Amino acid sequence: MHPLELQKVLSHGLLSFPITDFDANGDFNAAGYAKRLEWLAPYGATALFAAGGTGEYFSLAGDEYGQIVKTAVDTCANTNVAILAGVGGPTRMAIAHAQEAERQGAQGLLLLPHYLTEASQDGLVAHVEAVCRSVDIGVVVYNRAQCRLSPDSLAKLAERNPNLIGFKDGIGDIELMVSIWRRMGDRFSYLGGLPTAEVYAGAYKALGTPVYSSAVFNFVPQLAMDFYHATAAGDTATTNRLLDEFFLPYLEIRNRKPGYAVSIIKAGARLVGHGAGPVRAPLTDLTAAEDEMLLALINKQQKAL
Repeated sequence: MHPLELQKVLSHGLLSFPITDFDANGDFNAAGYAKRLEWLAPYGATALFAAGGTGEYFSLAGDEYGQIVKTAVDTCANTNVAILAGVGGPTRMAIAHAQEAERQGAQGLLLLPHYLTEASQDGLVAHVEAVCRSVDIGVVVYNRAQCRLSPDSLAKLAERNPNLIGFKDGIGDIELMVSIWRRMGDRFSYLGGLPTAEVYAGAYKALGTPVYSSAVFNFVPQLAMDFYHATAAGDTATTNRLLDEFFLPYLEIRNRKPGYAVSIIKAGARLVGHGAGPVRAPLTDLTAAEDEMLLALINKQQKAL
C-alpha cells in the first residue's frame, strides 16, 4: 500500500491494538492470535496495529516480532483491515523491526518511543528520519513520553520524508496538539492515542482529530464501535451515557496499578471468552477481586446492548 493510500485509510474509522496471545509458558501463540484477529475483523475497525503498545511490543524478543506481524498480515489478507506494525526502542532495533515488518507485508508502521533516555529535538529528528528512510511503507510517529516532537521538528521531518504520513498523540498537551495541527494541516493523518482514548474522543474531535485507537475494542468490540459512531455523529446523549456507565467505572479499575492499561485489556478478553494468556513481566495481571469488578461492568453493558 502506497503511503498516501495509508494516510487516507487512517483519516477515518476506528483503529485498535490487538493484544498478543501467549501460551501457558509465556510463548507467542500464533493460532490463538490468528483466531483473535478473525473474531475482531468483522466488527469494522479500519486498521489494526500488530505488536503495538497494548500488544506488549516492549516485551517481545527474538523472532517473535516477525511471527506476530506475519500472522496479522496473513490473517487479515482478505479483509478491508489494514495492518500496521509497532516499531520502537533504540534506532537500530527500530530499523531492523521496520524492515522486518515491511518484509512480512505490513502496510505501515507506528513508531513508538525510543524509551528511557531523554533526547534533543535534533536527536529525535535523526531517530525518526533514520526509521523512515529505512523503508518505503508509511510511518506514523507517536508523540509520547520521551518522544515529544515539536511542530518545527515535525515540519522538517515531513519535508524530508514523504512516507511520514501520520501523527499520533499520546501526551494530551492541548497547546502542543493545536500548534502541530495548525502548522501541519492535512500533511498528516492525526490519531488520538491517550490511554482509554474514548474519554478524550470528543475533545480531540473538536481539535480536528476525529480518529483514535480503542483498546477496549479487544473485549467489547461492539460497544467500542457504538461509541465511535456516536462520537462521529455528535450523539452526545449516547457518548455521555457510555462514559458514565462503562468508561469512567472502567478507569477506576485501570488506575489501581501502573501498567494496568494493558493488563485490564487482557483480563477483559479472557472474561469474554477470548483469553490471550497472561501479561509478561514487568506487567502484572489483575487480581481476582479486580476481575470480578471488571466482569460485573462487562455484564452490565452486554445486557444493555
